[in-house]
Amino acid sequence: MQLVSASKWQRVCTLDDLVPEAGVCALVNGAQVAIFYLPDEPRRLYAIGNRDPIGKANVLYRGLVAEIGGELTVASPLYKQHFSLVSGACLEQPGLSVPVYELALDGNDVLIGA
Repeated sequence: MQLVSASKWQRVCTLDDLVPEAGVCALVNGAQVAIFYLPDEPRRLYAIGNRDPIGKANVLYRGLVAEIGGELTVASPLYKQHFSLVSGACLEQPGLSVPVYELALDGNDVLIGA
């Protein structure tokens, strides 16, 4: 897992800006980040790098969220590989992953580890 740890926090949006069960894209320190709001999950907020390393495009925020074998994932809209929202690992290609970012809530503000 490639965790981008939070030495400081940056506000990226409000909870009201997010779409339940879907992703949005945010630009954080020059990197595109896919943020997913899953209100029925205990953790609720997940963030991974938006760049699909297989399709070489910034599209993961547009992928479909699914649970596969107990793992919360997003399917790339290009070639349909699944990336874990928890670890960033690609389920179909072990050893391939995307960065994972820490998120926090401060009231209604969504903060990302920057």
